[in-house]
Amino acid sequence: MTLKSRVLLYATCWIVLISIFHASLNVNWAAVLNDYQPLAKRKITVAYIPVTCQLTCPVTDYISKVSDKGELFLPRLFQGFPEIKEALISNKVQAAFIVAPLAIALASQGVPIKVVYLGHRYGSALVVRKNGPVKTFADLRGRTIAIPSRFSDERLIVFRAMKVWGLKPGDIKMVEMAPPDVSGALAAGAIDGFVMGEPFPSQAELGGYGRVLFQARDYWPDYMSCILVVRQDLIDQRPEVVQTLVDGIARSGLWLDQGKPHREDAADFVGRFYYNQKPALLRWALTKPMDRVTYSPLAPRKADFDMVRDLMIETGVLNKKMEFSDYTDTRFSDAASQQTPWRYEPGIAAAK
Repeated sequence: MTLKSRVLLYATCWIVLISIFHASLNVNWAAVLNDYQPLAKRKITVAYIPVTCQLTCPVTDYISKVSDKGELFLPRLFQGFPEIKEALISNKVQAAFIVAPLAIALASQGVPIKVVYLGHRYGSALVVRKNGPVKTFADLRGRTIAIPSRFSDERLIVFRAMKVWGLKPGDIKMVEMAPPDVSGALAAGAIDGFVMGEPFPSQAELGGYGRVLFQARDYWPDYMSCILVVRQDLIDQRPEVVQTLVDGIARSGLWLDQGKPHREDAADFVGRFYYNQKPALLRWALTKPMDRVTYSPLAPRKADFDMVRDLMIETGVLNKKMEFSDYTDTRFSDAASQQTPWRYEPGIAAAK
């Protein structure tokens, strides 16, 4: 064998070894092979974005992997709700955490989905530039703020505040922006404020360029933002899988609400392995103070959704009166009410 041939052989072997090593570390083979499994054995894919109102999704995935239950589903990270909506409609994901008004709007358009659980309560805030000209909500007249979607609870919060302060719908310009982009836009002066879920208000606070003007609960007691929806065909064909999903999410919510050590641990593994965010940012959002966000109880309540529906009609993003039973299925949350927190402590290698 010539020298050139040996070099070529060694280079080829090295490339193959590197490729195998890369694949073993960075490829989720469970997801790759999932579509080749029989339907009854496939794991469902659950969509989420990197906000605290969807934290129970990665928490459930992380803990269940080391539990006696094993991996319950395949989480898939998105950066905004429009992409999740399209993936949900096309069945690329079978369940998703989305904002409540979007779920109602999709159901009104005939998209076959049902609300089965909430993400959390509270956890959204309106943030303006620190030391900027906006001192009260009325100072936002004629200014621009970012919202995650025209079909979002955050947009409805703004309208509730406008009523209190006597502002008209056109007095504030609202632009849609993906949640991960809002802090940078505020720091650059591209917007005058934003109303988003955590941890982006915390990010602006920690960065020294943002100040919370008000928390969602100031204008909306028992505020809810993101909710968990599943496709109707999944409910019809595999209700036991939906129940397992809701049970896992419920257990994670109870686990997160058990105390600061659990939230700090979640901030660490979610920040590093799921959200690509600094754990310190999530720790701030989850613990300063502890009730900045809450994760139990999270069963859907008719009064909450009726209020969202009525605000949607009032603000022009819904043209018919949807009934609670049209877009919710409470069987799964009712059954999950008997669940207990995961038996998992930070640093251990097994959970029950």
